[in-house]
Amino acid sequence: MSDQVVTRFAPSPTGFLHIGGARTALFNWLYARGRGGKFLLRIEDTDRERSTPEATAAILQGMEWLGLDHDGDVISQFEGAERHAKVAHQLLSEGKAYKCFSTQDEIAAFREQARAEGKSTLFRSPWRDADPATHPDAPYVIRIKAPQDGATVIRDQVQGDVTIRNDQLDDMVLLRSDGTPVYMLAVVVDDHDMGVTHVIRGDDHLNNAARQMMIYEAMGWDVPVWAHIPLIHGPDGKKLSKRHGALGAQEYQAMGYPAAGMRNYLARLGWSHGDDEFFTDEQAKEWFDLDGIGKSPARFDLKKLENLCGQHIAIVDDAALRHEIEAYLAAAERPALNSTQSSDLERAMFCLKDRARTFPELLEKAHFILTTRPVEPDEKATKALQSVSDGILKELTPHVQNASWTRKELEEALNTFAEAQGVKFGKLAGPLRAALAGRAVTPSVFDMMLVLGRDETLARLSDAAN
Repeated sequence: MSDQVVTRFAPSPTGFLHIGGARTALFNWLYARGRGGKFLLRIEDTDRERSTPEATAAILQGMEWLGLDHDGDVISQFEGAERHAKVAHQLLSEGKAYKCFSTQDEIAAFREQARAEGKSTLFRSPWRDADPATHPDAPYVIRIKAPQDGATVIRDQVQGDVTIRNDQLDDMVLLRSDGTPVYMLAVVVDDHDMGVTHVIRGDDHLNNAARQMMIYEAMGWDVPVWAHIPLIHGPDGKKLSKRHGALGAQEYQAMGYPAAGMRNYLARLGWSHGDDEFFTDEQAKEWFDLDGIGKSPARFDLKKLENLCGQHIAIVDDAALRHEIEAYLAAAERPALNSTQSSDLERAMFCLKDRARTFPELLEKAHFILTTRPVEPDEKATKALQSVSDGILKELTPHVQNASWTRKELEEALNTFAEAQGVKFGKLAGPLRAALAGRAVTPSVFDMMLVLGRDETLARLSDAAN
């Protein structure tokens, strides 16, 4: 086996990138990237009826949003069908597989009789050791010769050693009667040919490992390191489904969650590094290891996701954040920002990032800089404006006009004015928010004034006073 770590993510293109699949991809990406290895992407498109180009595109877009870059070209499993069949024929020629002429009716009758007699319904083909001279001129499948005694031990990095008695394994079909390879064969051949050293996947594939090991051993190939990770459950402890909310990675992009926050949350979902909750990509790559993955299903918790997303929004570079917000607007099919709005948004980031957990929350706070005069106050802002007389806003204007445009001077001017009016500044803050932003919840009044500038601030105060 190669010294270089090689992992892969191998989704079936039958729909969107499921959040569970996204976590599997992330674990493979972190394990490879943290060790200077390769992370490969294979599309398991052998099911031609259910596989669609649209689903493949959705998976690739989901991976791109999450920032999970892969090495080399995307590999199509379907395109390797000839190679997969060649391996089955090699095993046949070496006596490690055989032609089985049993029909579906015969197999069903065998099972029915076994059930009636209280025996195992695991199909035992009468053709396993048949003399080729007795073979009929009829359709056949190629089956592998499974070991019939002893046990197969799956040495799993998450689940520990899992032992399966070999008399529980059937002679698995490798090639169907039409000559097409089955999925279980294709997976093994592809993983071997791609040089995959570590197979990190959902624990719903755990039983497949024992059957796939038959092919590795029959071919004399190195068996990869197995790591079968528990599935994700909803908050109620049941398997994650539509009733728990969004399931697709891209749905979370369209809801306005930052990719870095989603990566952090998904990494923490079922894996831990001490008590660390918030961490960067670089820390995750450095820390991630298979022994940190728990055996129990993880529970998806939207509040934890939002909390981590808020922390990532707070630390990200302003230009990068603006870029990601613009991608979010496109994903959510919301109107794009014009060039002025885009540069204004970046300029205002210092007073928007704090405590925003999602991009819609941040954009709501940014309404003051993205809107244009005359500012239309919403219902709460209208009430705040009605709570002061127009005269107070008119009187305030010269105080603001004459102030030097620094935060300290603006604070002094507004506090002095409030004192002269016999009110606390808090009484003025509501109407000022309403006048400047048309909203009741905004960044601080002083921050908005600094971002808007003297002329725009005065114009908005004047509009609200008239």
